[in-house]
Amino acid sequence: MTLAMVVALARLGLGLAPTRATVREVAVLVHIVTVLPAVPLGMYLMLRRKGDARHKMLGKVWVALMVVTAISAIFIRHINDGGFSFIHLFVPLTLIGAWRIFQTARRGQIARHRNHLIGMYLGALMIPGIFAFTGERLMAMWLFW
Repeated sequence: MTLAMVVALARLGLGLAPTRATVREVAVLVHIVTVLPAVPLGMYLMLRRKGDARHKMLGKVWVALMVVTAISAIFIRHINDGGFSFIHLFVPLTLIGAWRIFQTARRGQIARHRNHLIGMYLGALMIPGIFAFTGERLMAMWLFW
């Protein structure tokens, strides 16, 4: 996913991909800037040693990135003539998932914390990310057109 995003953005930066005026909108920029580091950071957190101060600090950064990504998505509605699309269903799922990640970590429910984290990584980052590379969405345009 990270590689696809980097290639798409590189193609855009090199002038090899078409663009739209919507790229300059703040919500789109915020969404891209927060989701880009969230993909590798989330994977790093799942693979590295858990429970130390670094894990806790980077985990908070990851959840903050995910919350900002989700909130910015609310304002990105170009494909559906200003309305919400099915991909916007991931916004409340992300916000609920973020709350559950913190809740279970604070309560020491490590197995549930891990399950919520994996669910949020897949369900709020990977699945919507795959949809971002389909149809007339910006990432699809930048990567394939």
